Amino acid sequence: MLDVRRLRILHHLAIHGTVAAAAEALHLTAPAVSQQLAVLEREAGLPVVEKHGRTLRLTTAGELLVAHAEVVLGDLAAAESDLAALRGGRRGQVRVAAFASAARTLFPAVYRALAEEDAAWSRRLALHLTVLEPGDALQSLHKREIDVAVVHGYTVLPRDFPSGSEQEALMEDPVVAVLRLDHADRLGLAPGAPADLSALAQAPWLTPAPDTSCYEMIQRTCGAAGFVPDIRVRSSDFAVLTSLVAAGAGVALAPRLAVPDDAAGVSLHPLTRPVSRTVFTVSRSGTARRPDIHLLNSLLKRAAAAHTDAS
Repeated sequence: MLDVRRLRILHHLAIHGTVAAAAEALHLTAPAVSQQLAVLEREAGLPVVEKHGRTLRLTTAGELLVAHAEVVLGDLAAAESDLAALRGGRRGQVRVAAFASAARTLFPAVYRALAEEDAAWSRRLALHLTVLEPGDALQSLHKREIDVAVVHGYTVLPRDFPSGSEQEALMEDPVVAVLRLDHADRLGLAPGAPADLSALAQAPWLTPAPDTSCYEMIQRTCGAAGFVPDIRVRSSDFAVLTSLVAAGAGVALAPRLAVPDDAAGVSLHPLTRPVSRTVFTVSRSGTARRPDIHLLNSLLKRAAAAHTDAS
């Protein structure tokens, strides 16, 4: 019979890539991990790993077991969640990673709710927040370094989610053209009127850094409009980009959530060919029913709904 603890070790090896890294994540020694893998191979009756140079890689049998391990571990996590719900009353420690604009706009409402001393949830959740780009957040979730990832995926650049995870949509965040006020006037654009990107083909462009999904979204969106943007400024701080647009440095595309609420001197316009991003919460399979994670998701939904209503 297969042992769940050894399946967990194999699963960690698949995630972390080496015996040493898996051992560190599991708080075991490397020899102990190797010994448990050898026992697992005897239980399976087939090799589950093989040497590849100085490293190990999964065999076909190993890959099959890892796929089943994700299901088994997800079911165990769900059982633990249900038991925690029955016990109730304990303070959960939830590690969450979120992209910067979600951390800036949604999480203050979550922390305000948790600070309400007379609220029942203030005694049930201790939150640990890290700001990470979506790809890094999902990698941390896969490695079990965090419990929840708040990420996004664009309509022109869908997000791939790791196996063994489950997602829930929080909100839709439209992408807007950010123009200097007099530039919008010259184009005949009333406040909030849709902008045709082809009219901005000759403008200098301000974008985030090339290693961000927003940069790739801009490249694809401009490409669909028939031009390659002439990029003059790169910064992943949207407050910087917005201020420079107001100063006449050029134009930008930005998710509405990323534009500072106090942005002055700029005009925001949806696109005639709309682009948006969906904001998701992502957790490992089976863990969303944990009372503390369920509470966090509920508070984030409330914050997202309030932000959408105010927009």
